[in-house]
Amino acid sequence: ASPIGVPPSSMARLLSAGLRGFTASRFLHSAVRPSVMGGAARQLATPSYVLNTPETVVTTLPSGLRVATETNPSQTAVVGVFINTGSVFETPRNNGVAHFLEHMAFKGTSKRTRQSLEVEVENMGGSLNAYTSREHTVYQAKVFKDDVGHAVDILSDILLNSNLSEQHIERERDVILTEMNEVNKNHEEVVFDHLHSIAYQGTPLGYTILGPAENVRSLKQADLKEFVRTHYTADRMVVAAAGAVDHDALVKEVESAFASLPPTSPVNYAALPPLHYTGSAVTHQDDAMDEVHLAIAVEGVSWSSPDHLAMMAIQNIIGNWDHSLGAGKNVSGRLAEVIAREGLATRLTTFNTCYQETGLFGAYLVTHPHALEDLSCEVLSEFVRIGQGVKDKEVEWAKNKLKASLLMSLDGNKAVAEDIGRNLLTIGRRPTPAELFERIDALDTNTIRRVADNYFHDVCPAVVALGDTMELPDYNQLRGWTYWNRL
Repeated sequence: ASPIGVPPSSMARLLSAGLRGFTASRFLHSAVRPSVMGGAARQLATPSYVLNTPETVVTTLPSGLRVATETNPSQTAVVGVFINTGSVFETPRNNGVAHFLEHMAFKGTSKRTRQSLEVEVENMGGSLNAYTSREHTVYQAKVFKDDVGHAVDILSDILLNSNLSEQHIERERDVILTEMNEVNKNHEEVVFDHLHSIAYQGTPLGYTILGPAENVRSLKQADLKEFVRTHYTADRMVVAAAGAVDHDALVKEVESAFASLPPTSPVNYAALPPLHYTGSAVTHQDDAMDEVHLAIAVEGVSWSSPDHLAMMAIQNIIGNWDHSLGAGKNVSGRLAEVIAREGLATRLTTFNTCYQETGLFGAYLVTHPHALEDLSCEVLSEFVRIGQGVKDKEVEWAKNKLKASLLMSLDGNKAVAEDIGRNLLTIGRRPTPAELFERIDALDTNTIRRVADNYFHDVCPAVVALGDTMELPDYNQLRGWTYWNRL
């Protein structure tokens, strides 16, 4: 939904010899191993700036609502309400309702009209925003330090007292349908929606976040209110704040503002069916497209998996590359070097998407039609190679990249608040940077090989291709490239 006080933004959103038939992969045998930059292979002690990061303080209210903060000497603060709900908790009939509710958040409450809400936020010099993912819905406010209590009052009001008027619901249908049309023009968004629909076919994780158009047109006020009643409960929420915030004061403000929040949901979430992964493939033939958008994935790890950090390290071993970088052959991973040298693709993005019960690990690529067979083989062969022969220096290089990316992902109050909220919802606590560094340091080459072999070797991939896909190998061939042939 378009946020108040900030411009609208678009919603977010397998390597030595794999055998192609009977011929070993010709590219990766000759690939030069990645150079290790600036002493990355050295084992570094945990630096003081990691050990001295601010504490995350968590208080659980009698209702079950958790309040968590990280205080720093800032003049502003970000306060967010993180809710353990999204499209994965929907049904075929109401798929899209969580996203619809997000759109309705700023349309007025029993205490504030839409106009007065917008004026109130603007007068504070603050901003409100909201977004929905497959598992979470988030409402956030960014304000000056003296307005944190005011922000909590506004957030509680839009969550507990939204009027969900029929007039605004009808108006918002067209807005969401327009958003859906824009999403459908984004090839990457389309590919990842297809990827979830085949990898988790027959489960709610295969649903799109926006839902089908027929649901957007048919959802009623009663559907929205019922979803709020069954999912917007204290045991499924975290109020997380970062910046210039006093924890004890915030706890009192949240306890007062959210006093009417139901403590528990009537839904028995433990009885919901498991989210089964299914290896499969789908292609969308479009001769008019000059490029092919390709996603190759395998079942990955959940947020709480003990292999979570190892998979993040493997993600860094494979890396990302774009033809516009220029120096990709020298600064990226082995797969990127092959792609750059042989001209197999213009873009490589490695993804490691985690959910509560499962995950997807893979590569998203943009390529030309005649490179599909070679590119698919190289990607799957690289996945398998890591489990069989990844080198010590590749692992050390990836571990240092992972440490850097973890710290850079916490740059700013908004990022910190989101990290707090997401971790409390997914694993029940927030690991400190020092703990993460120690766990990363404990990763060794044998661990990386074991994890990669477990998830990449002899498995059924999920594959999506959009464009001129005639030269994409059939699924049996793709499946065969995940098998390591020891000669």
